[in-house]
Amino acid sequence: MLSIYRLPNKLPGEKVIKILRRDFYILFKKVLFFLLLAAIFSVIVFLVDMYLSEAEGSDLYPIFFLAASALALFVWLFFFFSFIDYYLDIWIITNERIINIEQQGFFSRTISEQRLFRIQDVTSEVEGFFPTVLKFGNVYVQTAAEKERFSFEQIPDPNGVRDTIIKLAESERERLSHEAIKKEVNGA
Repeated sequence: MLSIYRLPNKLPGEKVIKILRRDFYILFKKVLFFLLLAAIFSVIVFLVDMYLSEAEGSDLYPIFFLAASALALFVWLFFFFSFIDYYLDIWIITNERIINIEQQGFFSRTISEQRLFRIQDVTSEVEGFFPTVLKFGNVYVQTAAEKERFSFEQIPDPNGVRDTIIKLAESERERLSHEAIKKEVNGA
């Protein structure tokens, strides 16, 4: 797991401003889906078990239990994968850059970063009833780089995050311009 104190390629003087994950509602939806799936599975297993136990000498009973165990294992695996995907997708905003860490499967992770002074546009988007009521949505960061957009998906308070990124980008550009002026004055 990524430690807050061990940022990837930490820059001198860099401070963490905000660490973001998807909104808790997203995890809640996934857990609710898997609980519903487990309940349906349990009812089916109970009914089939009751039917097969009444039929004496049935050879289907061990095959049914093997299939039911395999299905339960797959349901658990998909639930675990959903939780891992939720928990390990992280966006970190520092005073100098934005870091996007995305888990793509069990054994694949993509880490990308964008320096704040390169940011040209920041857009927040909230669509739908539940995202509006629960105040979560997407934030898109546009830069002049090859990658068109840097996206924060399904995060809480997208408007506040957008405002934070805009303020940090402006202050970073201002700091860099002051440093350039100082170098120019001292070098001349």
